[in-house]
Amino acid sequence: MPSAMETLNKVLRLEKTQGFQNKAMSGGLGAYSAIWKAQAQLQARKPEHLMLIDELADLMVRYEQTDERSERDALIRYMMDRIHNRVPPPEPYNQRRYELPAEQARPTPPPNLLDADAPTSTARLKPRDTNRDRERDAGKAKEGMSQRKRIGRSGRGAQPDPESDSAVKLFRKRDERSALNMERELDAPTLTKVQVELESLPRLERPPRGARAAVNTDSAANILRGLRAPVENMSGIGPKMAYLLNRLGIFTIEDVLFFRPRRYDDYTRMLPIRRLRENQSVTVIATIREARVEIGRNNRKDFVIIVNDSTSDMQVRFWGQHWLSRQLDIGQQVVLRGVTEIFRNRLQMSNPEWELLDPENLRSVGIVPIYPLTAELSARALRRLIKQVVEYWAERIPDPIPEAVLERCNLANLGWALRQLHNPDGWDHLYHAKRRLIFDQLLIMQLVMLENRRTWQRVPSRPILVSDEEMETFFSTVFPYPLTNAQRSAINDIRSDLSRDVPMNRLLQGDVGSGKTAVAISAIGVALLNKTQAALMAPTSILAEQHYQNISGLLAKIEPLLGYKPVIALLTSALSPSEREAIYRGLADGSIDVAIGTHALIQDGVEFHNLALAIIDEQHRFGVEQRGALRGKGRNPHLLVMTATPIPRTMALTMYADLDLSIIDEMPPGRTPIKTRVISKNDRERLYQEVIAEELKLGRQAFIVYSLVEPSAGIDAESALEGYEKMRSIFHKYKVGLLHGRMKPSEKDEIMRAFRDHDFDILVTTSVAEVGVDVPNATVIVIEDANRFGLAQLHQFRGRVGRGQHASYCFLVCESPVEEAKDRLRAMEQFSDGFKLAEIDWKLRGAGDLLGIQQSGNGIEALLEDMTPELVELAQHEARAIHAEDPDLLLPEHHLLGQRVFILRDTRSDVS
Repeated sequence: MPSAMETLNKVLRLEKTQGFQNKAMSGGLGAYSAIWKAQAQLQARKPEHLMLIDELADLMVRYEQTDERSERDALIRYMMDRIHNRVPPPEPYNQRRYELPAEQARPTPPPNLLDADAPTSTARLKPRDTNRDRERDAGKAKEGMSQRKRIGRSGRGAQPDPESDSAVKLFRKRDERSALNMERELDAPTLTKVQVELESLPRLERPPRGARAAVNTDSAANILRGLRAPVENMSGIGPKMAYLLNRLGIFTIEDVLFFRPRRYDDYTRMLPIRRLRENQSVTVIATIREARVEIGRNNRKDFVIIVNDSTSDMQVRFWGQHWLSRQLDIGQQVVLRGVTEIFRNRLQMSNPEWELLDPENLRSVGIVPIYPLTAELSARALRRLIKQVVEYWAERIPDPIPEAVLERCNLANLGWALRQLHNPDGWDHLYHAKRRLIFDQLLIMQLVMLENRRTWQRVPSRPILVSDEEMETFFSTVFPYPLTNAQRSAINDIRSDLSRDVPMNRLLQGDVGSGKTAVAISAIGVALLNKTQAALMAPTSILAEQHYQNISGLLAKIEPLLGYKPVIALLTSALSPSEREAIYRGLADGSIDVAIGTHALIQDGVEFHNLALAIIDEQHRFGVEQRGALRGKGRNPHLLVMTATPIPRTMALTMYADLDLSIIDEMPPGRTPIKTRVISKNDRERLYQEVIAEELKLGRQAFIVYSLVEPSAGIDAESALEGYEKMRSIFHKYKVGLLHGRMKPSEKDEIMRAFRDHDFDILVTTSVAEVGVDVPNATVIVIEDANRFGLAQLHQFRGRVGRGQHASYCFLVCESPVEEAKDRLRAMEQFSDGFKLAEIDWKLRGAGDLLGIQQSGNGIEALLEDMTPELVELAQHEARAIHAEDPDLLLPEHHLLGQRVFILRDTRSDVS
């Protein structure tokens, strides 16, 4: 029943676009539900359709009854998921009995939106060659269009003027395109070239887990040694093949076994082009019929091909990728994977993944793994090698996870999981396989870090503590503003840790502007009140200098409390030899109380008299050895690490299992919200003239952020070098600076310092500006090609402005034709909470994007995109239980697990 369901889907999308104001239809969704329900019931062809209609009508009424934006957002998402059959029906509706009127029931309904995402593997694809069938379908298509028109008129009264509301105009155009496309599909003659019967894939609710063969210690050790043998030891692998495998990160037999496909093509669920609809994520096999390069806006060269699969044509556009004309040509058969869309009234894919068809993939209908490749290595050769390794090793590899853990967590055996990873029997099989392999990585990683923490905390540290009265006096003396409850809570956590002889090992997470520095100053104050030293290490000289200025000014106020003025030193590589030596002597004899600096703090020659507290700012920017070196400057000092990168709590507790966690989730009062807007490239000229130019006239400053340093032939995005020249031309009356990651650290610091001091009016930069110094005078930030960044990173960019008393603005420039990319960016307009945005990023893009980790290698990085909060919490619970019961992993059931932990634990690893 395409008409009613598709119309509701469009209405929900419009409601989301309009900001959940319940204005998408006249009278609101509650009033519209009754009209829609009556129309939808007339079109129902299955009892389950009636159940879905009831549920959706009830949800529309519920939507109107709530004013909470977040709840309305959740309801819209859930309704769209139910329409597309992405989530199962709730139990109360499942228990109801529905019966269709006899005139509406029919045994084989045509494809419709209700069944759009249902498996097609059980269908026999037969040609329809009777005039009666074509006439019947054409009549139903026209009837559906007339019903859509009636529904559209019924809700049009309270909508904004279509001439002034571009969102409504776009909505109506797309609705018309969908209707036209559907009518064209049902009227089109069906070709009778092939007839295929596809077997249904098996369903698997619980992974199989047979009895595990006993493996003694010696046998397990021999197997593990064999797995770590270089690929050259394998039969048929010569020097050239080994070199090609090494380029993919495959060096050992174990690397082959765990080498993960980058995607899977499901040959059991491929729809012919004639049956495709808008906004479907599909894989298509077709032949190239036309190929050409088209010149687009701003002289952009797009490569366009027309493909045909014997049922219909489809246009495929590769935006700005004209060089593909040298790789794809007429007559070639290609496999395309992407999201369908309607462009100029025709079905299209934009920038899909593609590869030339390997006929071998068609010999067995099923789910085919597609692996990353490198030049001169064919997919067939790599697949053959992996199959050989999996067949021999999958059942031989010892399973390190105790059977009791597998049973509690409903996890598959390791050998089965590896076979299903490379040759899945179904999507549910693949789900269980990935779940098991991700769990292993999470569990072992946490056990490694928990052991590191235990090793570190075996050596006692010096307890330092102050009374509540002393702390309150410190607060009132140092800070000219009241601390937030979240700041006080974090400080209490830190004070509790510092009061014990077990060294503190705490991660402090706080959003941009949440007041982490005040918490760090309070921790330093505790050290000073105990007549001990403290050190703070920052990643850049300019950030260290900023900390030095802020902390020096505030701590100078506690002279009455200490009886002397605390001595604070700034140690960076910019100091002269004599200045550096003077600081070395002061730290060694205790005359310097606090040292603030960069990696210069951990150089040879730096020795502290009684270092009790070490603080690391933006800890992810320091390597393991650098963090350990700072900790080694004292007698096992307490350690506090800070980050302004919001990470969802569940993930933080996993990625930093060795650290106790404090989160500042409350912003100080009085901060002016940063106005955020998503714009297209067509709006940039207005932005330059109406916003940036006006702010510059007022004496303000602006950031312009680009994703690339210099132009790239493979990426259709403007670079910082190009943007720098353009900004110099447009704003020729003002001074424009350029900052990017390929500059030397001293050059970057100097440019940021000059921008802070207003030597530049505009700073053109790349992601290097994600974390930097305060520039209170900067009020505008423009992020070009914003869809190329994650939400958490965009939020960090946005935090570069809004640090002064002036109203500030963030503009996200997006030219992506993919609607999902724009919807994701609109979350920046709705939310200013970095942790909320990080959660959205995790759900939409995966944990790898959130943490800025490349999806490669055989560690946890390779599986992060499938990591879920549920699995993270499960692995965390099991790791802590195992560590508490058997910290040395000496019990027989933990022996193999202990070997894995020992292998993966780098002797240089550090808890921070």
